[in-house]
Amino acid sequence: MTGTPPNEADGDAADGDPPEATVSLSAAVVGRYEKFSRVNSPYSAHDRGRAVDLYPRDGVGRSPVAGTVRDVRTVGCPDRPYAADEDHLIVVDLADGWCARADASPGTVARILHVVPEVSPGDRVAAGDALGPTTRSGFFGQWVDDHVHLGFRPPDANPRRASGSLPVAVDVPVEPVAWDGTGAVVERGPTHVVLDGPRRSDPGPPFAALASDEGVPLDGGVTHYAGGGTFEADEGASAPEGTTLSLFGTEIGTVRTDGADARAPGVDWGSVDVRANGERVTGLSLFAARGDRFGVKVVCPDRTFEIGESVTLDIVPSDDPIRLGVG
Repeated sequence: MTGTPPNEADGDAADGDPPEATVSLSAAVVGRYEKFSRVNSPYSAHDRGRAVDLYPRDGVGRSPVAGTVRDVRTVGCPDRPYAADEDHLIVVDLADGWCARADASPGTVARILHVVPEVSPGDRVAAGDALGPTTRSGFFGQWVDDHVHLGFRPPDANPRRASGSLPVAVDVPVEPVAWDGTGAVVERGPTHVVLDGPRRSDPGPPFAALASDEGVPLDGGVTHYAGGGTFEADEGASAPEGTTLSLFGTEIGTVRTDGADARAPGVDWGSVDVRANGERVTGLSLFAARGDRFGVKVVCPDRTFEIGESVTLDIVPSDDPIRLGVG
């Protein structure tokens, strides 16, 4: 995909290196959404965990923050037949009380994308308030569900820029759920299918994610984006720097801990292909989700699977892995 969301690819020399302060999102914030992911995107705003995507159930872009709307802007986006021809940026000056709960400095600013604004500068919003409907943006791929993109800028920084954004931590444990890669198709879209596995057998934390063979909950596009990540496991453990992660018996990447949150480190994917019923597909789109059957999304624009069809996934080493620049 060509194009990037507003200023996401720009340098930010005027602001210097991003501050080390981390904005922490609590269970009360992310619990309003069906799914969340920090690194399931190729855009630089998500690099090293400096943004989070929040997926609502009902198509309503609810505010994850409390504060006062500073600015609302409409921007052009890549021309895609499945998407709107414009996107939107909502800038919110965070309330001091919200900053205190999120360990953010007073004056921190939130940047919200992919919501058609029904708010105006000067409006005060509380966490959970409707900002407007989500929009199918040309900035993300056809298999990506509508979502609220959230990032933060430090005080006195240009709020319209994304580069130099603050690191984001999500203080929500995610249960790692093991799976053998077999399942039936329960949802089919133009470029993806969702399988009915993995499933949770016992009640656990509100959110769960597919586990690596080592029991680490995985985040991101495996491996169609160059890098991915992990979630903080429900027992609070994290994989140390250099740990090799595997899935379905094949090494898929190596943990790096230079991200925003050492409890949920990043992963550099290795050179592998994902296969469905023996044929290569684009990859797996992974996230933390609610429910006992949260499913795995298979990105497969060149393959057709029917509802109810049995699918077996496996991963094999590759000399030419798929790498995409679409969100």
